[in-house]
Amino acid sequence: MAKVLLTGATGFIGRQVLKILEAQGHEISIVVRPNWQDRITIKAGQTHVIETHDLFAEDSNWWSDALSDIQIVIHSAWYTEPGIYLTSPKNTACLNGTIKLAKAAKERGIKRFVGLGTCIEYEISEKTLTLETPLKPTTPYSDAKVKTYNALTKCFENTETSFLWCRVFYLYGEGEDPRRLVPFLHEKLKKGEVADLTSGQQIRDFIDVKDAAQMIIDGAFSSIEGPSNICTGIGRSVRKLAEEIADTYKRRDLLNFGARPDNLVDPPRIIGKPTDFSC
Repeated sequence: MAKVLLTGATGFIGRQVLKILEAQGHEISIVVRPNWQDRITIKAGQTHVIETHDLFAEDSNWWSDALSDIQIVIHSAWYTEPGIYLTSPKNTACLNGTIKLAKAAKERGIKRFVGLGTCIEYEISEKTLTLETPLKPTTPYSDAKVKTYNALTKCFENTETSFLWCRVFYLYGEGEDPRRLVPFLHEKLKKGEVADLTSGQQIRDFIDVKDAAQMIIDGAFSSIEGPSNICTGIGRSVRKLAEEIADTYKRRDLLNFGARPDNLVDPPRIIGKPTDFSC
């Protein structure tokens, strides 16, 4: 069993990572904001709580104290408010705060550091996204993630700390923000209301957040270093995903495709090659 520090434990993916770590019996420290009890429950005696109003504002000395006796860091915290995060200036604060955490981890001689990136770090094309695909961020969010990856790669080079960067593809599932597509569809269909949608022709590599969390933990306890892809390798259209959800209610008739205009800058296809952490 390992001593793990987890950031973002109240977030969409962090909650699932925490559940799996607890189920596996690890000793966990979570860094969370006050009033975290409103969002998650923890196993007393196994999971320890470190509170801060803003983890990205803490300096390296604060992090050094938090990292005492820690072996593995899983850093899932970032600013991800739907509809805002892609262009938010808060991405810069997340970048700078992550670098301070990484420097403290290096000085502490942490065994393993796992950071979370995004599939949109890549240059998007019709081709499957692999670890060899060039990086070409097009938003402040993806640009900050690429800069974080580069900075942490350099930070941990030739140190005691091995570094894994998990590029996460399109998440859905338990605990998803209600403003996102899947919860929107469930809410509309439960009420018997029409769901106005785009054409739904975009192909995406959708992955259940629980499966993504398991992949991240598998990666954390693997020997693989550098970038990795957290995805399924299977493409589904937004339309197909919506129809699968509608079928659980037997209400495909409520899906109003084409009612909303397609985003003309939205890539038509994003599918990744998943990393095999069993190697």
